[in-house]
Amino acid sequence: MAAQKINEAHDHIAKAEKCLKTSLTKWKPDFDSAASEYAKAAVCFKNAKQYEQATDAYLKEAEYQTENKTLFHAAKAIEQAGMMMKEQKKMPEAIDLIEKACMMYMENGTPDTAAMALDRAGKLIEPINLEKAVDLYQKAAGVFENEDRLRQAVEMLGKASRLLVRLRRLDEASVAVLKEKNMYKDIENFPMCFKKTTVQVLIHLHRADYVAADKCVRESYSLPGYSGSEDSVAMETLLQGYDEQDEDQVYRVCNSPLLKYMDNDYAKLALSLRVPGGGTKKKKAAAAPQGGAGGAPAEDEYEGGLC
Repeated sequence: MAAQKINEAHDHIAKAEKCLKTSLTKWKPDFDSAASEYAKAAVCFKNAKQYEQATDAYLKEAEYQTENKTLFHAAKAIEQAGMMMKEQKKMPEAIDLIEKACMMYMENGTPDTAAMALDRAGKLIEPINLEKAVDLYQKAAGVFENEDRLRQAVEMLGKASRLLVRLRRLDEASVAVLKEKNMYKDIENFPMCFKKTTVQVLIHLHRADYVAADKCVRESYSLPGYSGSEDSVAMETLLQGYDEQDEDQVYRVCNSPLLKYMDNDYAKLALSLRVPGGGTKKKKAAAAPQGGAGGAPAEDEYEGGLC
């Protein structure tokens, strides 16, 4: 089966080369037909798992699509060549080709296709290079934002923010999360604004910037529904515990379902938060008096009455 596909591929390449020849009666190469034959050859090589030859065929297709001034199809071929590089475990080369394809999509006036390709490239590179993935997601967000597609832009920003937290680039993460929050505000998704406020607070406290964390909460009271919400009460309780160096109070807020079931990178921020100076340690269960009434306060999830 593989041998048959390889033979088919070579037949298509021979036809492509014939299309490119000129003569007394044929003055111009037939770039359109040549590109089509190289595209067919690439598919045959891909099906035969001959990924290096498939890469070359896709790049040849792109070359002749460009000569034919069909930039969108040239970009598609380059993106496919990138995917063949991925199959060869050549990830940097794969990403370079996909980024090149994205530039061509932009030149062709199809920015949405460019942004989606950047997103795919980010997913490909994320397991091996978080920094590059951040760059690709941010570029995708920028393209979507320029097209006023804020829902897609904020989704890309969210991916970048989480990775910045994972990389412990917290200054950059705080800027990215603020931008996310403002976009959610623009599209009037206020519950997500509440969640982003919580993330902001965690990031700022890890940066030991209590003032910035407190400011985020104060500013969020202008959001419809934030005052008195579960999110706002939790953050007030957390800030109070942090300010008073009450490790027990901070521990209970950070281990509550509200924070534990956030995106994994943010949940880890919550679980690893410590108050400055060591704080007051959690009370041991054994120290609680025997009998019903003595244990009642421990049943409250947060001090301050959060439920």
